[in-house]
Amino acid sequence: MTPSGPKNIFDVIIIGGGVVGCGIMRKLTLQGYKALLLERGGDILSGASKANSAILHTGFDAPEASLEHACMQDGYKEFLSIREKLGLPLIKTAAHVVAWTREELDKLPGIVAKAHKNKVLDVRQISREELLLHEPNLSDKALGAVHVPGEFVIDPWSSPLAYLSQAVAHGAEYRFHSQVTGGFFSNGLWTLQTPSGIYKAKLVINSAGLYGDIVERICAKPPFTIHPRKGQFVVLDKKANQLVNSIILPVPSSITKGVLVCRTIFGNLIVGPTAEEQDDRDRAMVDNEVLNDLLAKGKKLVPALDRYEITATYAGLRTATEHKGYQIFPTPGKNWIGVNGIRSTGLTASLGIANYVHTLIEDHFKTNLFAHVTPVAKEDIIWPVMPNLYEDAPRDYQQPGSGEIFCHCEMVTKREVEAVFSSLVVPQDIGGIRRRTRAMMGRCNGFNCMQRMQQITRGRIANGFHNDKEKK
Repeated sequence: MTPSGPKNIFDVIIIGGGVVGCGIMRKLTLQGYKALLLERGGDILSGASKANSAILHTGFDAPEASLEHACMQDGYKEFLSIREKLGLPLIKTAAHVVAWTREELDKLPGIVAKAHKNKVLDVRQISREELLLHEPNLSDKALGAVHVPGEFVIDPWSSPLAYLSQAVAHGAEYRFHSQVTGGFFSNGLWTLQTPSGIYKAKLVINSAGLYGDIVERICAKPPFTIHPRKGQFVVLDKKANQLVNSIILPVPSSITKGVLVCRTIFGNLIVGPTAEEQDDRDRAMVDNEVLNDLLAKGKKLVPALDRYEITATYAGLRTATEHKGYQIFPTPGKNWIGVNGIRSTGLTASLGIANYVHTLIEDHFKTNLFAHVTPVAKEDIIWPVMPNLYEDAPRDYQQPGSGEIFCHCEMVTKREVEAVFSSLVVPQDIGGIRRRTRAMMGRCNGFNCMQRMQQITRGRIANGFHNDKEKK
């Protein structure tokens, strides 16, 4: 794809193809903006967004009256209003914040009170007896819990893919392998340099995630620094999925929400994450000692975990800063908006953040830069439907004519892999194919289907097969 339009100038360039960048792309394109997404990796979700616990949060425990809280609740509401049109799955699990000590039990009324202040009014404290009726496989050492009916599990990868796909369906453009290495602002336009070319825009939105502070320096000295925080997860066999009915949450600390036990859309059970500070912004390596400790913690919560095998491990990085809140602010004199410091709530908040960014544009840039912009009419909106990866809904291999089973662990068909290359957003690395299909993400971690994948992707992935940085 090449720049189009008058003088090859875009209305907006969004730097960073994580869940927030994809959400912003969707919003602005539907509002009529000519937008371009620049991503340093070979696919969307190449950074922090690819590894998370995939929970749709109500915002019951968010900082009161904060921007994060507002964006979470706005994003939550919008996701529920559009997900069926985009074919995005959801498991109505609910959640329980479980107290395991007398000190934690004493904190539960405060959690309920905070939830009610945050307008999540169906949250309530329940007794140990009621908790164990909901969750009979929990350890009998549980003392009580806070019941949160509206916390759900969603697909962490298909959701942002749907956002960008909808934008592309309406004319938005994207470039992978396009790390922004520099830029300058002159005569009301930004010129950005990348390995794939030079791009110009009236407005730049920085949602570069783990590199947000570095990218922000192109515009001005940032008032924050990104401090990568690693979270490691253990993925258990799909048979373990039956052990919990809801999301089992700990009573949080001031630093982290702690270790949870949770089902996934894909039929597994996960335990995690950890919270470990590190300097490296690219590599999130797993550590056997830490993972063993993590699994031991999970077994204390759900003793029956001891009977099930670990099928995968992974680690992700969160974009923590020295500030607790989101770092979202405009620089009107330079036609720039920074969207930074979005931590573990980004998946839920992304659509709300996109709405907030649009408001900033309306307030600070619309009159001078974008008087020509007209939103897409509601009746003209295109709704691309994402391929189903939800274990409890009909999969492609169950449909007529599905043909060859490509990955037997995850029951992925050759037709599903081929469909990736004719989709609206085509990945340029193997991680993108894995996230779109679940191929090579099952019990054997690709041992049995890797050679077949090499054959089918040869010449179709720009940067080759072996450059995937995703650690499983």
